[in-house]
Amino acid sequence: MPVVPIHDDEVRATAEQVRHLIADQCPQWSGLAVTPLPEDLEGTDHVLFRVGDALVARMPKIAWAVDQADSGARWLPLLASRLPARIPVPLHVGEPGAGYPWRWTVAPWIAGSTPPRLGCDDAVLAGEVAAFVRALHRIEPGDGPAKPPGSRGSALRHADEGVRRVLPRLAGHDDGFDVDAAAAAWEVCLSTPDWDGAPVWIHGDLQPGNLITDGGRLAAVIDFGALGVGDPAPDVSPALWTFTGAARDAYREAVGYDDATWRRACGWALAPSLTGVDYYRHTFPRMAEHGRRMVRAVIAELT
Repeated sequence: MPVVPIHDDEVRATAEQVRHLIADQCPQWSGLAVTPLPEDLEGTDHVLFRVGDALVARMPKIAWAVDQADSGARWLPLLASRLPARIPVPLHVGEPGAGYPWRWTVAPWIAGSTPPRLGCDDAVLAGEVAAFVRALHRIEPGDGPAKPPGSRGSALRHADEGVRRVLPRLAGHDDGFDVDAAAAAWEVCLSTPDWDGAPVWIHGDLQPGNLITDGGRLAAVIDFGALGVGDPAPDVSPALWTFTGAARDAYREAVGYDDATWRRACGWALAPSLTGVDYYRHTFPRMAEHGRRMVRAVIAELT
């Protein structure tokens, strides 16, 4: 368990709670060992537990993540057969109980590795991730959930208030980037026209930790918490989030969007990075450092 909770209002499921929930709701798995995943595999919104060798329980730890269980159960089965890499279609959606307040899921555990957290210069992998994105974006959106204002895939202007609120706080720290240059880069992003094409399915969070590789090749994409229908730009952002050097260029070329979409992608790399450096500075240093790297990358691209 992390020494310091990431969020002030965090709710952390325990292994004992998960054992009780599985015994009560999934008796077919009640004999399997329940083991917390190491802290370095935990993200911002779920606590994860291995259930035997083949399953993982995903337990939301913050209120804004509680809708992910139902979203994944509804939409991932419809998308899975249309995608070139495996995705973790939920096997069970659990109900609150044993003192745990929210719905939760059990999904297949997908073994493998993840690309380096601070940048991957593998152009072949970049092409594979781009192919996954193109396949996802080609799927008819139907009645898929529209991205709400402020979320990745909505109009970038909805993130403006949060960025402007945090810039003065960042100016009081040395985070290895020029805050004025970051503000100038944000203005470039913000001045870019909104997406005027048809909305598309987006993953929205193709960070290194959400890509599973086997022998260096893309095997699966996980964590669809930002799934929805909207502007494709956040799925162009992995050029910055995940790749460096020639792989960054390869991803941007292979994913195939125009310069305006690239600038909005830079905005969706920049805005959550600026706010994240401030928010996670003391509670999740690894995430804060990733944000600093993203800010520097966007400044280099746009100023």
